[in-house]
Amino acid sequence: MGNSTSCCVASSPKHRRNNNNHSRLESYRAEPELSREDTGCNLQHISDRENIDDDLPMEYNPSDHPRASTIFLGKSQTDGELFDHNHPGPVRRKYSSCSTIFLDDCTVSQPNLKYTIKCVSLAIYYHIKNREVDGRMLDIFDEKQHPLSKSAVPPDYDKHDPEQKQIYRFVRTLFSAAQLTAECAIVTLVYLERLLTYAEMDICPANWKRIILGAILLASKVWDDQAVWNVDYCQILKDMTVEDMNELERQFWELLQFNINVPSSVYAKYYFDLRSLAEANNLSFPLEPLSRDKAQKLEAISRLCDDKYKDMRILSKKRSASADNLTVVRWCPAIIS
Repeated sequence: MGNSTSCCVASSPKHRRNNNNHSRLESYRAEPELSREDTGCNLQHISDRENIDDDLPMEYNPSDHPRASTIFLGKSQTDGELFDHNHPGPVRRKYSSCSTIFLDDCTVSQPNLKYTIKCVSLAIYYHIKNREVDGRMLDIFDEKQHPLSKSAVPPDYDKHDPEQKQIYRFVRTLFSAAQLTAECAIVTLVYLERLLTYAEMDICPANWKRIILGAILLASKVWDDQAVWNVDYCQILKDMTVEDMNELERQFWELLQFNINVPSSVYAKYYFDLRSLAEANNLSFPLEPLSRDKAQKLEAISRLCDDKYKDMRILSKKRSASADNLTVVRWCPAIIS
């Protein structure tokens, strides 16, 4: 792995060793190192790509920098159209009181699958709706050149923007059939925006399905321990061939410059920005009153963390401190009954 000229090169097949040739083995002689030009290997070493995005401004690369605002949130704020996902009638919001506390079952570590897919679909909708007029489009993502089904592609397939419900049904079908998690949906959105940034392209009515499919392919293999194979996706999209699926994945990898790392800070940023997008579009997460069992679990977790950091609190206390360097550590335990 440390050799810059052999990184990511497949190992050669093993041959059987002939026991009668031990006496004819020559002593090892160190060969002079060959440069990358001499070997003809143009693969970029991973150490050369660690600071690949330092030259780009932070606002142009939100999928790598945790402090940069996400693209979909900016596009949604410039749009005047808002969705009302609630039922018709007056909006009734639940508020916590002294006797009842309302919580949703969506957290950054365990998001709600249904509402996370809705938020991701809404973010993709704003990407398509507020795209550049003359944006770049690659042939591998063009649905007319690489159709997902055998049905004829309409002539105006690239003229009409898909609705948010149509995007949601497409993403939900793939996630339900492949049994993917909600965390995978967030990583899918990260890869999608990284693709648009690195390849300098836009997502439009002609390529949105294949871009989403390629992002889901990578996210499922990176995030899930038991990833779905490409041939399994061909069972979902029955008219696609395995060769087309493999080529889509390969070019997606190359356009991402093989950067599939998603830091926890970037993941958390996308999660909270999706919640902000849901709140701005009246897409409320289901609230449930805090039950006694959940309260006891939260209290048990609080006690576990308190025992874990007990030694750290003891070490942080000082017997004496000067006025120039006075540090006081205060701990306020939370009591949930």
